[in-house]
Amino acid sequence: IPSPTSPLSKGGMQGGLTNVSLIVYDILGRKVTTLVNEPKAPGNYEITFNASQLASGVYFYRLTSGSFVQTKKMILLR
Repeated sequence: IPSPTSPLSKGGMQGGLTNVSLIVYDILGRKVTTLVNEPKAPGNYEITFNASQLASGVYFYRLTSGSFVQTKKMILLR
C-alpha cells in the first residue's frame, strides 16, 4: 500500500503457506479494517484497499505471515 494513498490503493505482498493477515489501524491504534485473514500459498499477491470512507490522516497497516510481522505507516490525503 503506497504512502500517500489515494481512495483506491493497491499493494503487493509475499506470503508463505501460513496464515496471513493484513490489518489497517488508525493513529490511535483502533482497527479500521481487515484486508486479509486467511492461509496463503507462496507467491505474490495484490490487495485492493478502498479507502474512500476514511478521513484524511495517518494510518498504519500490519502484515503478519507466520513469525514475520511488519508494520508500516501510510498517509491518506484528500
